Amino acid sequence: MIESVTKSERDFGLFVYASSLIGYLVPFGSILGPLIMWLMKREESAFVDQCGRSCLNFKLSLLIYVIISGMLALVGIGFIFLIILGILDLVCTILGMIKASEGQVYRYPLTIKFLSDN
Repeated sequence: MIESVTKSERDFGLFVYASSLIGYLVPFGSILGPLIMWLMKREESAFVDQCGRSCLNFKLSLLIYVIISGMLALVGIGFIFLIILGILDLVCTILGMIKASEGQVYRYPLTIKFLSDN
């Protein structure tokens, strides 16, 4: 837990999570948006660093799950997983934004740790 998170850090943490919504408009935007925001501020703020790691780990995990579901859709059973993953992404992103605005790092469910917490 990070103590005394400033308003600026909370806002930037919120932007890290919110930037992942770009993926609904731009291919790979759900990874590139948070990656750019995280790289800009990770050295300056431990809170933003943790928010960025959490978000990127989830988005990379989600990409793997979508690829697997896409392959399963070829045999007719992956479509439901794709729908569930889309809903999970939206809900978790909104929860992450809420938590960041409260000064807390949101830990996404079903996340593979690609970027470990130091």
